[in-house]
Amino acid sequence: MKIGRVSHQGRVRMVVVDEAGGKVGFIGGSLASHPNPVQAVIERRITAAELERLKDGEAGFADVGFLSPISAPVRNIFAVGKNYTEHATEFDKSGFNATSGASAVPAFPQIFTKATTSLAGPTDDIRFDPAHTASVDYEGEIGVVIGAECRNVSKADALGKVFGFIALNDVTARDLQKNHAQWFLGKSLDTFCPVGPWISTADESPVESLELQTWVNGELRQTGVLTDLIFDVPTLIATLSRAMTLLPGDIIATGTPVGVGIGHTPPKFLQDGDVVRVAVAGLGELNNRVRTL
Repeated sequence: MKIGRVSHQGRVRMVVVDEAGGKVGFIGGSLASHPNPVQAVIERRITAAELERLKDGEAGFADVGFLSPISAPVRNIFAVGKNYTEHATEFDKSGFNATSGASAVPAFPQIFTKATTSLAGPTDDIRFDPAHTASVDYEGEIGVVIGAECRNVSKADALGKVFGFIALNDVTARDLQKNHAQWFLGKSLDTFCPVGPWISTADESPVESLELQTWVNGELRQTGVLTDLIFDVPTLIATLSRAMTLLPGDIIATGTPVGVGIGHTPPKFLQDGDVVRVAVAGLGELNNRVRTL
């Protein structure tokens, strides 16, 4: 199943998504008034059949505005750096790598976090102050949504802890990333984590089917498939859960493929008015305009 949230006739509604039919089904019952209905579905393991019984109307895509499927309070947003070989190499050569002497391709997953206040919807503006950062970059990614509390999960059991997948843009201020010699600040500006437009469950969007593409102003910049990760989804879940308890609704951004702005000569940083489109097969697409403050 595919689930999300939309704005419709002045109301925010939880929906099940019929991507092929181009329509959504509104969810009623107790979930209609729940402050975080998608989180409730994940935590309670509500099935597609149960949601079908709660439907109380439909609308076409053109009649709704998709919002971030995840609403406040937000769970952790974990992310992984340099998780595609060619991107690891382009990042190492870019001049924005704050560490030196290490191999371009990491030996272990490079884990960082993004502030939960960076979360944005699939059509929200990406906003920043050019006096604060002069090198904002895009990173189209596929996010993993955890479906069950777990600790010390083996690789063999890891995919069983996945609720589904979501399209994500790990927007990054490269100068802040380099100057502060860590990734948190440069990754965590408000609006720097657009997600959506829906979450697709793992049974409907298996790992091997997920292909990502990123465009800027209609120019194709990135193409990657989830099966090309250096550290695959089971490895990432096993690594994180060895250190901490993962909770339902946690998001793991799995890494970005080659083709980011710093990979070009000269770098192609985002400018006011640019439109970044991130599309993932089965997960819909993000279309975010860049606006400077």
